Amino acid sequence: MSEKRTRWWWVRHAPVTTHGGKIYGQKDVPCDTSDAAAFRGLAYMLPKNAVWVTSQLRRAIDTAAAIVEAGADYVQPLVETDFAEQSFGHWQDHSWDDLHAENSPEYREFWKNPGRTAPPGGESLADLIARTDVGIKRVNIDHRGRDIVAVTHGGTIRAALALALDMEPIDAMAFKIDNLSLTCLDYIDEGLYRGQGGNWRIEGVNLPPADRT
Repeated sequence: MSEKRTRWWWVRHAPVTTHGGKIYGQKDVPCDTSDAAAFRGLAYMLPKNAVWVTSQLRRAIDTAAAIVEAGADYVQPLVETDFAEQSFGHWQDHSWDDLHAENSPEYREFWKNPGRTAPPGGESLADLIARTDVGIKRVNIDHRGRDIVAVTHGGTIRAALALALDMEPIDAMAFKIDNLSLTCLDYIDEGLYRGQGGNWRIEGVNLPPADRT
């Protein structure tokens, strides 16, 4: 079977402005979709006739809807729960400053290796990477050779980059992924994705929306 390229267009959701600087992780919080120019820019950049995917969280779903309203070519998105943000467990609804001030044993242990240590009741970045890998493989098989617009989360996009570059989880934390930024990754397969032989190519990371003012 011939080699094919599956291109992933990863978009981080719009900003969350109502949570007071606290950790929200997998909490289903709303986002601010008022930046019309940014949404027009994303609509202009994204491909036509793509497969759309979001997580189950409303900030991803609402961001996808706002891009479409701004003019993107669109079909009903798939909902992929493996693309949800990292769960921070019992630390959700707390700020990092509060956790630092409390200086609990769990907090101190977390910062020894934040890539592989899970917050209490949550998951590590390594767990998120493994979960994201499952979703990517499934979409790569089901939609081989297509453009995939994936409207998800900062952690999920870092996980995709870690998989593409075969990085240690802690190293993936160095990537800055802004709200409403675009990250483009190509999966070049050798036949269908069966866990061997494929290669990733990085086309762009944390790209701002085009200026369509």
